[in-house]
Amino acid sequence: MNVMLSLPAMKTSCDTDKWLVLVVALPAVNATLRMRLWRATKALGCAVLRDGVYLLPAGRGLRQALRMHAEEVKQVGGRAYLLNVANPSTEEKTDFQCLFDRSEEYRKLMDRIGEFSAAIGTLDAAAGRRQIKTLWRDFEALVALDYFPRNGKVEADALLAEVEAAFLASLTAGEPKSAMGVVTPRATADYHGRLWATRRHLWVDRMASAWLIRCFIDPQVRFLWLEQPEDCPDDALGFDFDGAEFTHIGQRVTFEVLLASFGLEADPALMKLAALVHCLDVGGLPVAEAAGVEMVLGGLRASLPDDDALLAAVGGVFDGIYMNFKTTEPKPTF
Repeated sequence: MNVMLSLPAMKTSCDTDKWLVLVVALPAVNATLRMRLWRATKALGCAVLRDGVYLLPAGRGLRQALRMHAEEVKQVGGRAYLLNVANPSTEEKTDFQCLFDRSEEYRKLMDRIGEFSAAIGTLDAAAGRRQIKTLWRDFEALVALDYFPRNGKVEADALLAEVEAAFLASLTAGEPKSAMGVVTPRATADYHGRLWATRRHLWVDRMASAWLIRCFIDPQVRFLWLEQPEDCPDDALGFDFDGAEFTHIGQRVTFEVLLASFGLEADPALMKLAALVHCLDVGGLPVAEAAGVEMVLGGLRASLPDDDALLAAVGGVFDGIYMNFKTTEPKPTF
């Protein structure tokens, strides 16, 4: 009771002295309209006083929305009345506001945010971004209906921001920092039959780099997937981690560094593939195929936890992309 009595003194986002009541009586045979009205009043955040009686605070264009639904009911032979309630008593204001308490809805949303947080580390980038986007959309939709904010809004906002930051940090965990310097030319003949090592649980740049190494640099390659970069043996050629033999330099991601190192930049199809890898790894200029490729690679990564099996699967994807770029190259004119 003490909490309820303190509510009128709280700062609210709607005028508590003006309210709207929609009273409708629908034709019994019109189940479609009944469902449509139920969805519409729910979307507006109406409080249901009883069957066919809906309450909203006045303002935010809500009167126009309720009037539109009232007219729709009348057009099909039903009855609808949009009533104004002005200057209710202090007790009525308190009772009305309590009908719009969104605390339980915020709690359910925070439970979903917690479930997402627990899954960080098992989600691929594309799936995680979709879920974050959905959570933010649902949060904003709930805020739009939170006419008298009490509990939950600030907490849910803070929790979602914190979890989003944790998710984004997880995507870059172990990612190499761009080093200064120039790319050193290498001869592929000096790099045959070597042991190459990179971080386990491959993602785009490491996937594409491993594919490039096997197909264009070292056909007899052996790969070692590292739990931590520090585990890299002295006799292994590291790639795509800080301190590795081949890693980010300047604006180039590892795939682009490998192309430049081994003189492969003359291949237009590989350069198109490099632009795609760059876009998916660090952003930059958009590439039309990026979203679809990210979805495919993300699905394979989620379903194949073994990196050898994953590389075999994504190798076919990169083969197809490369051949597509190869066959769509503009023909020289003479």
